[in-house]
Amino acid sequence: MADNSAKPTTEQSDLEKISAILLRHEVEFLVVGGQAEVLMGSPRVTYDTDLCYRRTQANLEHLARALEEIKPSLRGAPPDLPFVLDARALAFGNNYTLNTSMGPVDLLGWVEPLGNYESLLPASETYSLGAIEVRTIGLDDLIRIKQHIGRAKDRESLLQLLAIRSLRDEGTRS
Repeated sequence: MADNSAKPTTEQSDLEKISAILLRHEVEFLVVGGQAEVLMGSPRVTYDTDLCYRRTQANLEHLARALEEIKPSLRGAPPDLPFVLDARALAFGNNYTLNTSMGPVDLLGWVEPLGNYESLLPASETYSLGAIEVRTIGLDDLIRIKQHIGRAKDRESLLQLLAIRSLRDEGTRS
C-alpha cells in the first residue's frame, strides 16, 4: 500500500537560492532593502532582491561568474538589446536593475545616502537563511536610507523598522 500522506517540503526562497549561488562563487555582498527588512523581522512583502556588492576587481569577477547562473537581463531594456554582464561591464557601471531567472535583482555598488559596501560593512548583521548565513545592512543604516528616500513605501517600512529597533532596545535593557 502506497503512503499518500503529505510530506513537509522546505522550498527555498529566491533570496536563499541567489545567496547560495553568490556564496558558492565567493561573492562579497550584503542583502539590503526589503529582503533585509524581512530578515530583521518586518512583515513587509517584497518581490525583488536588493544586494550591495564589493567593487574590487576580484569580487566583480566572482559576481560575473555567479550571475551567469541566473541569466540576467537589463530591466526595462528592449529584449533584443545585446547585453553581457561580465566583470568589465560591472566595473563600468555601479547600480544595475536586472531581471533574472530567479526574479528581479538590483545590484548596488552605491547605496544612497550611505555609500558603498565598505561603508555598510561595519554595522552589518548576520542572519540564518535556511542552511546558509547571509549578511545584511545594519538596522540603523536601513532606517537612515528609508528616512532619506521618503517614498510612501519607505515611510511604511520605516515604521516597522523603528518598531524593530525599539524591541531590540527593550531586549538589551532587560
